[in-house]
Amino acid sequence: MPDVGEGIAECEVVAWRVQPGDAVTEDQILADVMTDKATVEIPSPVHGTVVALGGKVGESLAVGAELIRLEIEGAGNLKAEAAKPAAAAAAPAAAPATAAAPAADEPADVPHGFVPEPQRVAAGAASVSAPAASSARTPSAPAASPAARSVSPAPQHNGAASRALFRDPGEKPLAAPAVRKRAWDMGIELQFVAGSGPAGQITHADLDAFVAGRQRGGHAAHGGGGSDSRYAELHGEEAVPLIGLRRKIAEKMQMAKRQIPHFTYVEEVDVTELEALRAQLNERYGKERGKLTLLPLLMRAVVLAIRKFPEVNARFDDQAGIVTRYQPVHLGIATQTDAGLMVPVIRNAEARDPWNSAKEIVRLAEAARTGKAARDELSGSTITITSLGPLGGIVTTPVINHPEVAIVGVNRILDRPVVKNGGLVPRKLMNLSSSFDHRVIDGMVAAEFIQTIRGYLETPATLFVE
Repeated sequence: MPDVGEGIAECEVVAWRVQPGDAVTEDQILADVMTDKATVEIPSPVHGTVVALGGKVGESLAVGAELIRLEIEGAGNLKAEAAKPAAAAAAPAAAPATAAAPAADEPADVPHGFVPEPQRVAAGAASVSAPAASSARTPSAPAASPAARSVSPAPQHNGAASRALFRDPGEKPLAAPAVRKRAWDMGIELQFVAGSGPAGQITHADLDAFVAGRQRGGHAAHGGGGSDSRYAELHGEEAVPLIGLRRKIAEKMQMAKRQIPHFTYVEEVDVTELEALRAQLNERYGKERGKLTLLPLLMRAVVLAIRKFPEVNARFDDQAGIVTRYQPVHLGIATQTDAGLMVPVIRNAEARDPWNSAKEIVRLAEAARTGKAARDELSGSTITITSLGPLGGIVTTPVINHPEVAIVGVNRILDRPVVKNGGLVPRKLMNLSSSFDHRVIDGMVAAEFIQTIRGYLETPATLFVE
């Protein structure tokens, strides 16, 4: 495992790009590994062939540990050394291999991996020389006749149905891989299916017969759905290991909820004027500067509110018991990706206008979604904003991005009737759902901080006047 960054002691393997036996070229990507929340691609240093992989997906490897083993051309490689004893043993092995050739034949209609009871000893004895025997055969060798290749089904106890329903404990039903997959997809447990094939092997026809019998009432669904597939019983389960980013997210969420006493404060904000201003700015400057969403304007409101409440722009060291307040505002923007939740960081948000912030949001979100975000772009935030856009709901309870002490959540905008000047008028309303670390932030401070943000958003001209 190469050194992928300062202070990194181990990395988790999240994906292999190659497998044993693959030929690789120099600089070809061999694996994806994860450190913190950054995914790093590991290239091959040489041309060669993959001999072995140093770990499974989900395993953590220390820096300097064996990640992959490659065979390269040249003196002393594994293939050249292994070829010498193999060549010496080739001649004596030729005669026994030829003699064993007839015993290597296997019945064609027997499922792969199954040998009838009377033939198991003989087949086991012949299996050692079978690979060598196959190379000794010639095209003129006579093929086995159908009669010679047939296998009689094993006797069944009281018929096929009783064999299915009264199998011995631990006895596995016989079925080809394709039949097993189809049974899995259909939600059928093979233990209860009667097999009509050789030695009780279950066939596709047996599955069809089982389904037909269940629809007639033999194994009817408890819900009474009958033949209606909408009410068919479902069986099976899937164990999904948490690896890579998903594991990091789980660990960080668990740490945040265990260590931080959260409290959430929700406030309604009238963004009618803000949306009108945004529309005007996009119409006037959209072509040359790019279009604005609500997020860059909210970022500016948060930056201005932090000037009055610097205690929310901080990180709390639990072990040392020290709160560090920051003058620069490094805003984390919670971003959903195919791999899971990531928080790219907009550095020095206080020094950016809304258009610059909008471009940086787009750049970092794209880097996060494509897995190209650098480690320093995914760490070091001092406060976070989270938004689900149109799916934001009415109220949320966001989890603080440990070790920060505050997170501001944005809910969706809705048109609602509001009493204004004695009459009902339609207004665009949005909730801010924000969480705070109660060890560090008092309820009054949190409320005043959100009310300050609300003031900037409801009077958007103040975002540009200091």
